[in-house]
Amino acid sequence: MRYDLVIFDNDGVLVDSEPISNRLLAAYLTELGHPTSYEDSIRDYMGSAMHRIHDLVMERTGKRLPDDFDDVFHARVFAAFQRELKPVAGAADVLEKLAVDGTPYCVASSGGHERIRVGHRATGLDRWFGEERIFSSQDVGRGKPAPDLFLHAADRMGVAAEKCVVVEDSPLGVQAAVAAGMDVYGFTAMTPAARLADATQLFSRMEELADLLT
Repeated sequence: MRYDLVIFDNDGVLVDSEPISNRLLAAYLTELGHPTSYEDSIRDYMGSAMHRIHDLVMERTGKRLPDDFDDVFHARVFAAFQRELKPVAGAADVLEKLAVDGTPYCVASSGGHERIRVGHRATGLDRWFGEERIFSSQDVGRGKPAPDLFLHAADRMGVAAEKCVVVEDSPLGVQAAVAAGMDVYGFTAMTPAARLADATQLFSRMEELADLLT
């Protein structure tokens, strides 16, 4: 099916950042006295904005994370991105095809603007994303699973929600897309298909996505 706008999640869809960031998040939370495994981090925080981490820790322990938690965590993540980050296999090919076909696209991520840009520069994907194509949960206040970010991106790109498709790899992202009234293709490379069951369609390799979008 052809859409008027393709909205990409960033982490885990365009850049292979989820293993890096969740490894570091689990280690940092554990260091602060909140024992967290890598699997716990993937289950609880993958696809979420930073405020969700603060909210869940407070809800579960009654304790606040340090005021500099976000800054310390991002510094660790950005340093690791410079050393380790790779694009998701096939993502550049999909972006190339969309550009050639003239299909509008953008990225809408729970991550902050700086995180998005650091990741794109480290992987060479920055060539595909000018300022006008980048949207963050920072822009709207409420992150996924609220639909605000995707609706904001569609509005700024001038496309009605029902003409958009979202490409997501997290349950929170799928929930947000559904709540926004958009189709959503669930990427199962890291997330079990059962956790993305509400998606319009599932795919496991980027090569499949190119066919789904035509």
